[in-house]
Amino acid sequence: MQTVILKKNEEKRILAGHPWVYANEVQKIEGEGKNGDLCEVRASDGRFLGKGYINHLSKILVRVMIRREEESDGREFFEERIRAAKALRETLGYDDCYRAVFSEADGLPGLIVDKYHDLLCAQLLTLGMDKRKDLICGVLKDVFSPRGIYERSDTDARAKEGLKQVKGALWGDFEPRVTVRENGLLMRVDLENGQKTGYFLDQKENRLALRRYCKNAESVLDCFCNSGGFSLNAAAAGAKRVLAVDISEKALSDVRENAAQNGFTNIETLKGDVFEVLRRFGREGKTFDTVVLDPPAFCKSAAEARDAYRGYREINVSGMKLTRPGGFLATASCSHYMSAQNFEKMLLEAARDAGRQARVMEIKTQAPDHAAQMSEQETAYLKFYVLQVI
Repeated sequence: MQTVILKKNEEKRILAGHPWVYANEVQKIEGEGKNGDLCEVRASDGRFLGKGYINHLSKILVRVMIRREEESDGREFFEERIRAAKALRETLGYDDCYRAVFSEADGLPGLIVDKYHDLLCAQLLTLGMDKRKDLICGVLKDVFSPRGIYERSDTDARAKEGLKQVKGALWGDFEPRVTVRENGLLMRVDLENGQKTGYFLDQKENRLALRRYCKNAESVLDCFCNSGGFSLNAAAAGAKRVLAVDISEKALSDVRENAAQNGFTNIETLKGDVFEVLRRFGREGKTFDTVVLDPPAFCKSAAEARDAYRGYREINVSGMKLTRPGGFLATASCSHYMSAQNFEKMLLEAARDAGRQARVMEIKTQAPDHAAQMSEQETAYLKFYVLQVI
């Protein structure tokens, strides 16, 4: 086993609970081993800090996941961590659809598992996890007894680990589409072609929270609607007309399918670039009782943060102008590079530029099955604000 010895004083962040060790923090590496193997991490004075998988191809050299010197990464380790993750979700009341394993937050860096009714969808984002795919698959079968397991390791993050993108069935013979129940509503999830692992589970509590701001509303505008989670909850609250907007025809087809299986006839769809649609609606003088802005991550690196800030401000200025006086704007950011402080600063500037006053009704974050580590702010990524626009 290799031993990674840190430079003097570089152990403080690791001791505080953060799991990432960067190459520039390392004094030397002793012993032999391969990329993806388990290694030890020690302070400059020899103190044991933890164990994790090493990968010289990644900017993150080691992702620490074991804090006890006597512990190793065999099947018992994975089963203990995955069972603990499942038990936590069950304690929180999750059953039909939820994030079953959330990477570092559940002590398994690089492993994401989502449960959709009787199917599981897994992402293996690091070399260490990818090398143990068969072991992990076996544990998931034992712990969850699913009908099948699908892999959605088709993300750009894999390239940073020297891995190719992969997707397909890991175990079982099944159609990778399934209907789940969320907030009492039926949602059709496409594990093969849907966003991320098929659906954005992190917004489920926020979709439910939207209902109080759509109760008996005359009109609701749902921008970047994806498969219609916010639209369905708006309709369930009694909104008379819901307009779902997305640039993807597949997303809009999913919205129509989901509306039909829930018996909603008050949801319309519009294909278009949301930026352009918002500008056009502004020129036409349209207003809505409630506007929802749930865009994809505008920035996936710190270098993109400035441009992303402008993008967020533009859509929120437009969203506020389209919200009738006294109505509500529900707006989100799913990028951790847009900090909560900067997001709130952006909303204040957007209100000023729109000539509006904004009253904060709710501030929320990702659902509890996506709990963030306090020692690792990178896991706290979702911001969700509901504003009354005056």
